[in-house]
Parts: sequence; C-alpha cells; structure tokens
Amino acid sequence: MIELSNVSYSYDKNAPVLQNITLRETKPVIAGLWGRNGAGKTTLMKLLAGHERPDTGSVRIMGKEPYNNWQVVQKICYMQEDLPLSWLWTVRDTLLLARYYNPNWDLQMANRLLRIFELDQHKKVVKLSKGMKSALQYIIGLSSMAEITVLDEPINGLDAWMRKKLYETLLDSHADFPRLIMISTHHIEELQPLFETLAVLQRGRLLFYQPMEKVRERGIWLAGEKAKVEKVVLEQPVLEKISSGPIMKVLLNKVYSAELKRKAQEKGFTMEKASMQDYLLGLTANEEVLI
Repeated sequence: MIELSNVSYSYDKNAPVLQNITLRETKPVIAGLWGRNGAGKTTLMKLLAGHERPDTGSVRIMGKEPYNNWQVVQKICYMQEDLPLSWLWTVRDTLLLARYYNPNWDLQMANRLLRIFELDQHKKVVKLSKGMKSALQYIIGLSSMAEITVLDEPINGLDAWMRKKLYETLLDSHADFPRLIMISTHHIEELQPLFETLAVLQRGRLLFYQPMEKVRERGIWLAGEKAKVEKVVLEQPVLEKISSGPIMKVLLNKVYSAELKRKAQEKGFTMEKASMQDYLLGLTANEEVLI
C-alpha cells in the first residue's frame, strides 16, 4: 500500500529533515507514528500525501508516485494538525469541499459523526474551539474512506468523552472498511491500544517500524543498590538512569517477563515494566541503541 525506499528530504540542504527512510506496509492496518518534536513526522506525512517530493529515494502509494499525481492523491486523505481553513467557511462548507475532493466520501458517516461530536454545521470554523476543530478534521479523515488515511494529532483538544467516541468510531469504521490508517501522536500511552504497528522516528531517521505487540514487550525498570546495579548494566546500554542516595534505577531495552522479574528479585533487585512513553523517550534519547 505504501513504500518509502531510501528517502531523504531537506528544506535546507545543509540540514536534512529525513535521512534514508525505508518503510513498507502492504496491509490495511492502523499504524502509529511517534517521534519527538523535530523528528520529521510532519515531513514524512507530507511526502506520503504527495505535498512534497523527496530529494533522493522514492515514495510509492499503490505502486505509484504521489507527488503531482492527482490519480494517486485521490486515494489519500491527509488531515494535518491545525489544517488551514478559510475564516469564511462554515462547518457545512468545509464538509462540502472535503466531499468534492474525496471520491469515496461516506455522507452517512459524516452526518453520524456530526451528531456524535455535536458540531453545528452552520457555525464558522474560526469560531470553533481547538477540540471542535480536531473533531471536524477527524470527521473529514474518517468519512473520506480513503484507502490511505493519515491523521496528525487527532485527539488534541478533545475531552475524555470525545476521545472515547473517536476510538470507538475509528475501530468500527476500520472493521467495516479496512484501510491503512496512520496516526501521528505524542499521546502514545492513550492511543497505543489502537495501533497494530508503530513507526518511531529519531532525528530524521527511522529507528524502527514493528508490530505493536513486539514494542509493548520491551522496556524494563531495574532498581537496587547503586553498586550492584552499575555492575549488572556495565556492558549494556542504559536508556535512562535515576539515582536517589544509595539506590539507582535504570531503564533497559529488554523484553519484560515474569521469569526475568523473578530472577531479578532473587538477586535483590526490583523490576517493573516501563510505560510505553518512558521506553520511547529513553530509546530516542540515545544515539546508538539496538532494537
């Protein structure tokens, strides 16, 4: 469905934004895209949507280059964060325009989501709160029924109830009409249950693209007497280190298991599974970490 091969891109030739990105997905999965600010997520999404052309390498959507290719672009719906919308438009105007540009538009879905998120079609988009703008962009993304749907930070500004409804409608729609949905987010803890795969960018490079079930297994906190902990981790990369008096706690890039925890306790250590956010933050703070 999508394939990036050795893709590099820069806005300034002396400061590359993406470097040698190779990523391939052939299945209609819900994929996560995570990285710190400046990692290159927005640029990667723009390349997939055909808004930009790589300096080197190739981007393929359904086997074809999306840049300047209207036939391919019609198969993609990219809803960027803070999508620029005319101050003249109402919610209804925005949806009518979206319907024009998305040939698979599901009017029934759009109307259903308008009711769920309680959006007034006659309200000017400039009068919408941040959460309501996020809801409008999500409605467009999901109702587009595009074979490749890219959502950039879709839950920003949404309250807990609206986020719950977003997750429910996303999963229901994907089950009814499987397609590749890629979601860029900083809210990894909350959104990761939706993801089947996860791409992580680090300083313009793809650190990994893996099944979510494998990523969830990794990352452990090991704690104990400082001297003993330092001895144990002497020859392995430590993602994060926290000291408090004679006690040291370290984050390791290891697969968590009950058996590993039992062995650690037998040697006088405590062990717990790291949160997804702690693991990814620690992982991307290090230049050389084996996945």
